[in-house]
Amino acid sequence: MEPDAVHTQNKPFECRVILLGALSAMSDWTDAYIGLGSNLGERAHTLAQAVECLGRHPGIEVLATSDIRETAPLGGKDQPTYLNAVVQARTSMNGERLHAQLGAIEKSLGRRRGEKWGARTIDLDLLLFGDQIIARTHLTVPHRQLHMRSFVLAPLHELAADLIHPLLHVSIKELLGRLQGGDFVLDARRPQLISIAGNIGVGKTTLARRLVDKLSATILLEPYGDNPFMPDVYAGRKDFALDSQLHFLVHRVGQLEVAALRSGQLYVSDYLYDKEWVYANRLLDPRQMALYKHIYGRLSQSITVPSLLLYLRDSSNRCLERIRQRNRPYEGGIETAFLDGLGHDYDRLVAGWSSSPVICLDGAEFNCLNETHLERLVEQIQHYVCVGQDGRD
Repeated sequence: MEPDAVHTQNKPFECRVILLGALSAMSDWTDAYIGLGSNLGERAHTLAQAVECLGRHPGIEVLATSDIRETAPLGGKDQPTYLNAVVQARTSMNGERLHAQLGAIEKSLGRRRGEKWGARTIDLDLLLFGDQIIARTHLTVPHRQLHMRSFVLAPLHELAADLIHPLLHVSIKELLGRLQGGDFVLDARRPQLISIAGNIGVGKTTLARRLVDKLSATILLEPYGDNPFMPDVYAGRKDFALDSQLHFLVHRVGQLEVAALRSGQLYVSDYLYDKEWVYANRLLDPRQMALYKHIYGRLSQSITVPSLLLYLRDSSNRCLERIRQRNRPYEGGIETAFLDGLGHDYDRLVAGWSSSPVICLDGAEFNCLNETHLERLVEQIQHYVCVGQDGRD
């Protein structure tokens, strides 16, 4: 049995309540959301004790508790799995006093501070405090990486799906959807790569160029004009399809291998490396595909994983209109049906994406040439990369 578990079981249970100032009238009370986690000892029992302690405090009213979920430790730590939940409460205290009360409850339930993301008997995090933004040395609200963690957003969504995040200005429902069930960590030690995915003609390069200007990033572009096999492929010469795919593959590996990118530096690519399969499956015959898979596997072992994926979607007709406007000779034969097929393939690729958060951008609502739209997106992006930050929990 772990030391924390022994400590909790052998010590008589006591809800430690700190009375921090006089209580205000109920009209002055603030809604707060508190995250609960435990992976040592009798986890479910400890969570129940924590909720009981919250409810006993005269300055805290527990309104609702989410279902309990079992989750893997964050950051791949070798430790027991967690039980997590979220409590919706109302409090007469300010954010800092509530935070102090949460610390007192943790201590009374056997919490011992130590390793970051280490095992713990109980963890109580102040996730949201009304619509307030609190930035102190010891307290940050909203919680710094709330939007990166499905194990917090899922129970929060159960209680308040339409609640708006005070900094990101989008709903909990949308934030949860961006993670697609994953849990992610801001890590300043790795290159900060933003990849843009989407159909031909959807505007990936235009968006990449605009973001680079706003974010002071380095741009990584696909060499469409430098691929000598593209005209033949678009002309129906399938015997050149493998040559074309390998040309793109080698170039993308050269741009995105870990050794080519600097830690902490921000990059924007107008393509997603994994889109290789969208085109390979459509263009290569079985023999070509067998060779391509072998080469792909060898070259792709050290590719930088995006910190954020932006998925641009628009109608095939609008994409085709842009293709006609840019007037690349080898794209003259592209038809709506081909774009429809690629669009469905991209949808499937992004639906199964689990390597980073995804922000989906609908061309009917988002236009990167609109300054207001672009500024809102830049604000969102800055919460998913940690350039100039330390990536702390």
